[in-house]
Amino acid sequence: MGNVLILAEHQDGKLKKTALELASKASELAGQIGGQAEAVLVGGGDEALANELAAYGVKKVYALGSGNLEKYNTLAYVKVLADLVKETQPEIFLAAASPVGRDCMPRLAGRLDTGIAADSVELKIDGGKLVATHPIYSGKALVDVTINGSPQVALIRPNSFGLGQAQSGATAELVKKDADTGELRAPMKELIKGASDKVDLTEAEIIVSGGRAMKSAANFEILQKLADVMGASVGASRAAVDSGYASHDMQIGQTGKVVNPKLYMAFGISGAIQHLAGMRTSKIIVAVNKDPEAPIFQKADYGIVADLFEVVPLLTEELKKALGE
Repeated sequence: MGNVLILAEHQDGKLKKTALELASKASELAGQIGGQAEAVLVGGGDEALANELAAYGVKKVYALGSGNLEKYNTLAYVKVLADLVKETQPEIFLAAASPVGRDCMPRLAGRLDTGIAADSVELKIDGGKLVATHPIYSGKALVDVTINGSPQVALIRPNSFGLGQAQSGATAELVKKDADTGELRAPMKELIKGASDKVDLTEAEIIVSGGRAMKSAANFEILQKLADVMGASVGASRAAVDSGYASHDMQIGQTGKVVNPKLYMAFGISGAIQHLAGMRTSKIIVAVNKDPEAPIFQKADYGIVADLFEVVPLLTEELKKALGE
């Protein structure tokens, strides 16, 4: 018997969508190993956040409070999470493959002398052990990984799991703790938010991306109009970023962000292997390119051989009509 602990990320008093995805999956896994799903909120939390997690199966929530945890700090997170794990002894510890998760969880696994399955897209229990599936060779193949250590730590690519059915009126036990971060050698003084209020690409369910064929930064505006209608986020290929058409935080691919949306629309993107590595696991891929031999069509579920400057405005208008806008 063992419990499944998740790192529930939150910001400005709201849980991130990945926290709810992890809660739902943790509840499922915990049921298979005879335990319960638990969550940790670093930086403190309240009953509202705890009960939101409870709606997706979490039974106990640890809220770790400290002045040093108000802003993210790698060493502080690792210290307080390691202390909690040693105290509660979870069998499995899950976190999102987000910037925070990618930064602190490998360090945490090292401190706990256990292994970590990174960038997982599926989890299951086999013989009482966690089996994590993650892409290799730039997404061309999948491999199953087991961890010979305790706890079994895994990072989950956002949008890999559905949320499941929320349980109305569910509550979770909230345990507030004063966390000891120890002396911080490099405290964070200020966290500067980006100018955009759009959903982060790594968490977006719909992404429209442009490549070098967009021809200019100004032309990305037509993609933004389409994205606004669809409730999507806008991404870009490295070629578009290198050409100065888009900012680096929009870059998708091996040297940018790895995304896993339900729908990925690629406009004027040829489909270099480096770009495919960043979006290959998207549930549905739509490609629009004038070149019928573009590699992106080999991966696309739906392809349109046409000029994107004709397709995008038409698609935007048709969607507006369909949505009654």
